[in-house]
Amino acid sequence: MPASFNPPVRVWDLPTRLFHWALVACVTGALVTIKLGGTYMDWHVRFGLATVGLVAFRLAWGLIGPRYARFATFLRGPVGVWRYLSGKAPAPAGHNPLGAWSVIAMLLVIGFQSVSGLFANDDILTQGPLAHTIDGSLSGTLTWLHSQNEWIIYGLIALHLLAILWYTLVRHKRLVTPMVTGNARASDLPERAPAAEDGPSVWLRAIVLAAAATALVLWINAQQAAMSLSF
Repeated sequence: MPASFNPPVRVWDLPTRLFHWALVACVTGALVTIKLGGTYMDWHVRFGLATVGLVAFRLAWGLIGPRYARFATFLRGPVGVWRYLSGKAPAPAGHNPLGAWSVIAMLLVIGFQSVSGLFANDDILTQGPLAHTIDGSLSGTLTWLHSQNEWIIYGLIALHLLAILWYTLVRHKRLVTPMVTGNARASDLPERAPAAEDGPSVWLRAIVLAAAATALVLWINAQQAAMSLSF
């Protein structure tokens, strides 16, 4: 092995990667089915429910997940973001200071979209599983906000894709490949960056969280079924 060879470093654990691509699939599915309308709205609700579970999982994983998945590891204040942007601080492994806040923005916006959808009602064919639990005027307000927030999601997705292109073409740093394989090139990381923990103990922790998130989604879905049976 050449002396200059530096092996790749595990940055993204398997649960974080699975969450990322599952969220991509669910958000894409929700956006497509809302445009198709009609009977596809049933799938729109399903994608929304799955998104609720995914966001709940990620919020908890940000507290107890491995090193680079934790909010405490990658979130920085204004000074930290400015030092990174001005070149006074190197890009850390995992999310950089600016990208970290874009992750938070995405979780908040998508989280609001999925939760507000639970209470939305189009007064025609489709209503969220919990729409019957609140006043009609409040449901109408949340429905309007749900519709308007869609444009913010489009904007965040566009910024996310542009950032990936910029890092790939200008900074020559891979962002997509590590989110697929879990490993980043040593040249893309600070010297001696520690690897993220990833293995059976991490996966077991994630399975317990995923089971709790699934139970939450099933409980929410059951509320609509219970309402249907009461009529």
